Amino acid sequence: DMTPLVDLGFLLISFFIFTAALSEPTVTRLIMPKEGEQTPVPQRHSLTLLLDGKRLFAYEGLWEEAQTEQRIREASYDLQKGAGNIIRQKQQRSGKDLVVLIKPLASSSYENVVAMLDEMQINAVKKFALVEATPGERAWVQGRQP
Repeated sequence: DMTPLVDLGFLLISFFIFTAALSEPTVTRLIMPKEGEQTPVPQRHSLTLLLDGKRLFAYEGLWEEAQTEQRIREASYDLQKGAGNIIRQKQQRSGKDLVVLIKPLASSSYENVVAMLDEMQINAVKKFALVEATPGERAWVQGRQP
């Protein structure tokens, strides 16, 4: 009698189709704003994250003021003590008005950018943007190479 063998065959085919459907890779969609007029950001509500490989630098407000007043902090990508903690502290002070500028440098990886985008989702940051670093920021980070 071939009935049990046919049943087993259909079960195996169903199993392989199901597992093949689960293993399809997913892609994170990245929606970039269209070119046009820039939106002014109040200094007291802005937080900038400079991504540099294994290191991360954060400052609030304008670059020139943060640099002269030495308010640029080095952090890590750690969920509890790193960038996430800095974002949560700034959220407590700024509330819903927080704007995070993510500036990946040439030495940062795609993984670093995705980690910061994940932090935006985890901390429910509504306003954030991927922005190119200024020449002054790049030069400052280069000067901090270990």
